[in-house]
Formats: sequence, C-alpha cells, structure tokens
Amino acid sequence: MEAARPDRPAVHGYRWVVLLVFSLLNLVIQLQWLTFAPVARQAQLAYGVGPLAIDALSLVFMLVYVVTCLPASHILDRYGIRVGVGAGAVLTGVFGLFKGFADSWALVLVAQLGLAIAQPLIINAGTKVAAQWFPIHERATAVGLATLAQFLGIIVVMILTPLLVTTDSTGTPDLSGMLYVYGILSVVVAALVLLLLRERPPTPPGVDLGDERLLDWRAIGHMLKQRDMRLLIALFFIGLGVFNALSTCIDQLCALKGLDEEQTGLVGGVMLIAGVVGAAILPVLSDRMRKRRPFLILAMALTTPALVGLTLAAGYVPLLIASAVLGFFLLGGGAPVGFQYAAEVSYPAAESVSQGIILLVGQLSGIVFILAINALGILPLMWVFAALSLTTVAIAIALRESPRVGTSPTPEP
Repeated sequence: MEAARPDRPAVHGYRWVVLLVFSLLNLVIQLQWLTFAPVARQAQLAYGVGPLAIDALSLVFMLVYVVTCLPASHILDRYGIRVGVGAGAVLTGVFGLFKGFADSWALVLVAQLGLAIAQPLIINAGTKVAAQWFPIHERATAVGLATLAQFLGIIVVMILTPLLVTTDSTGTPDLSGMLYVYGILSVVVAALVLLLLRERPPTPPGVDLGDERLLDWRAIGHMLKQRDMRLLIALFFIGLGVFNALSTCIDQLCALKGLDEEQTGLVGGVMLIAGVVGAAILPVLSDRMRKRRPFLILAMALTTPALVGLTLAAGYVPLLIASAVLGFFLLGGGAPVGFQYAAEVSYPAAESVSQGIILLVGQLSGIVFILAINALGILPLMWVFAALSLTTVAIAIALRESPRVGTSPTPEP
C-alpha cells in the first residue's frame, strides 16, 4: 500500500491486479460480441443464411442490453463487483465455450444470448471499479485502460478472426477452429477473474467512496435532472450508436469499396488500434490537466472529418487513415473521458447506473442505425452519421466542466 498523506488518500498496489483481470474480461466479451463482423460473408456461406442473420448475432447483444442494463446495474450496486462481475465472468466462460462447440447458426445464437446477458454485468462496472480502487485523479486513466481493453478485444476480432477461418474440402468456410480458440480463452479469463477480483481495498482510495450513493430509480431521476448529464446522454446516443453500427456493419462498407476480408479486418483493426493509443494518452492527459470538457470537444470535433473520409474514400489507404482518426478521438478520447465525466456530473448517483444509462442509449441508437443500414444501404447512412456528428460538437461545447475533477486531493508529482 502506498503511504497516505493528509492531501492524498491511501491507494493500494493491488488495484492494478483488479484492473488487469477486469480489463481482460472486457476484452473477451467484446471479442465474443463482434466475432463475425469481419468475416460476415464467410459466415453466411458457413451457416447458409443471409446478411441480416449474421448481423443479428451482434445485434442480439444490443437488444439484450436494453432489457438487462438496469437490472445489471442494480446487481452491481446492491451486491458489489465481486458478485456482479463474477457472475458476468461465469456466463462468459460457460457460453463462450458452448459457442466454441456450436455447429449451427441456431446454436451460435443461443450462445450469443447467454454472452449478451453477461455483457452489462461487465461493461457497466468500469466506473464503479475505478471508484472503489482508484483515487479520483487516476479514475479517467483506469476507465481509459478498461476501455482500451475493449478496443483490444475488437482488434483481435478484426485482425485475427479472418486468419483463423479455414475452408473444408468442398471450399466452404469453416469457423469451428476460430470459435473453439475464443471459447477456451473465455474460460481461462473467467477463471482468473473469479480467482483474483476483490471487492474493495482495506481503506478507501478517495474521500467520496464512503458517501451515500443513489441507486436505481432514484439515481436515474437525479441524473435526468442534471443539465450536463442530459447533454451527455444525447452525445452518446449519437457517438456510441455510430460506433456500434460501424463495428457491426464494417464488412458491408468495405465490400462496397472493393476490399477483401483481410483488408476489411485491417480497416476495422486500425480503428481500434488507434483507439487503444488514444485511450492510453487522452484520459491520462485529462487526469493530469484535471479537465474533461476540452477533451470531449476535441474528440467530437475530429469525428466529423473522419466519418466524411470513410464515406468518400475509395482506396484502401485513405480508408485506413480515416479509420485511424475516428478511432483515436471518438473511441480513445470520447468514450473513456465521457464515462468518467458522467460519473462525476451525476454524483451521488451510483457509477454503474450512470455508465449503464449512457451505454444503454448507445445500444438503442446502434440498433436503429443497424436496421437502417440493412434497409437503406450503408452509404446513405454514412452521410447521416457525418451530419449527426456535427451535432455532437455543439453538444460538447455546451457542456460545463466537471465540478469534481478539479477539487480532489492533489496527486503526487
């Protein structure tokens, strides 16, 4: 344990172990969500279904999240991260392995339903894990690292999945080996979480850890009364919904531009790699500068040209550049800084409720955007996304700075 000082609460080295196993679980659940996104054309041939059926394997995560978001937040806040995240780990291990042995579209869908129930127990817990184990001047960093792990999971999907898919003697794609590898990984990570995750440190890392928190409907009512929280919900409705739709339908966009499966995987992978770099830099700067609003404005301001670039680019390299810009700012800055900003401006609402609400609106908009893409085509929707991103710039400018980030105990130099 690091020594306490009057101006700095005691913090515990074990917080990094907790963050590590939690981050690994975030990585795995994202991997299971988007397993089929970069190989949608091959999955259609393997299972003998159409494009909407393959998109449904990812879409089910969003649909289930709408129903399970608030119950998951309730479990996390009533019973703690050891029980809530632990339950998510068990579901991830069981259904991840089941998916590894599934040999039909219907069985894969059953596995996806089980994994989708696990998802909110994991991703809703990010700001709560940060609040229980990290002082406030490290919390955006902690949330950023957990978010970074989600990006790494999607990078694995985008880059590794096409390499693991083989073909049988008839030339039909064979996904079984890839699904089995991901299933074993899910079991191993779930076991690590159950073994190493702890509820909280012996002494609180911040002065606000022991304060009374608002839960469930009281928390939601309080959040909706906060002007900045309402604005942030609108921002995530657009930004997170666009990301969810693009992640699910990236194969459609790249196929339209003449890219093969491996190039598609790299376009999606570069977006997430840039997101990892952004999540390792921008939240840390936000903590050091004790500012949230400028980073949200920057992230939204550079999302628009990136989306326009993805829409207009005809070649492989321009698509990679546009994808990298979008990933660095929207994913690396907007998401983790936005999660922590939400926890601060909605205080004393419980952290898992604030994170759950903004993730919920992003899932709802993602569902709408994915259905619109399948109905109207992806190019018209890309122009809609670019126009909506301009709105997020105005929303970010209208936000006020977090009242809590600048008043916490001073970190060590």
